Amino acid sequence: MKHALCAFALGLVAAPLGAHPHIFVETALRFEINDQREVTGVTVTWTYDDFFTLLILEDMGLDADGDGELTEAELDTLFGFDLIEWPEGFEGDLYVYSAGEKIEMPRPRPIGIAVEGGFITATHFREIPPVPIEAIEVLQYDPTYYVSYDVSQGVTLTDPGCKATVSDPDQAAAQAAVEKELNGGSMEDIFNEMRVGIHFADTVTMSCAPPSN
Repeated sequence: MKHALCAFALGLVAAPLGAHPHIFVETALRFEINDQREVTGVTVTWTYDDFFTLLILEDMGLDADGDGELTEAELDTLFGFDLIEWPEGFEGDLYVYSAGEKIEMPRPRPIGIAVEGGFITATHFREIPPVPIEAIEVLQYDPTYYVSYDVSQGVTLTDPGCKATVSDPDQAAAQAAVEKELNGGSMEDIFNEMRVGIHFADTVTMSCAPPSN
């Protein structure tokens, strides 16, 4: 497809000039916890901003009457739209670490799509090789910061005895990191290599209450 989708995909691999995201996504995360209190998967819900929603709907020829409501056929067409492009090295903008070691995960599979109030909400599921919950750290970000993710829709866990904590990024430190890269590299380096998204990432950690005897 020509279009907004191409711009989206290119944004995943080509860093912008400066820390100015072009797509804004509100995120909800739901983690699957097994009986051994290991994390085994995550349901990821992305709600895209209204402008990007409009670009996608127009580009895909959906919602021709502009009423903000899609037919079942149109929703079927939209289903999984954001998982079609998967450039080499792309990790889905979700990073899971266990005791500091990055966990490799399979590609996600789409499981839901909706358009409500002028916003696309897309949901997918990712399996996570079982890792102990206490040692886990999860970051949601686009390395190039073309897309800005905000884990504002909450984090839930399937084990009621466990909880998640979301730590916001230090904005001042993030901007300082950007300025350092801008001042330390050539213009070519900035366009080709600037990857500052991690500095703007929300960080999720988890803990569980001791099991009752």
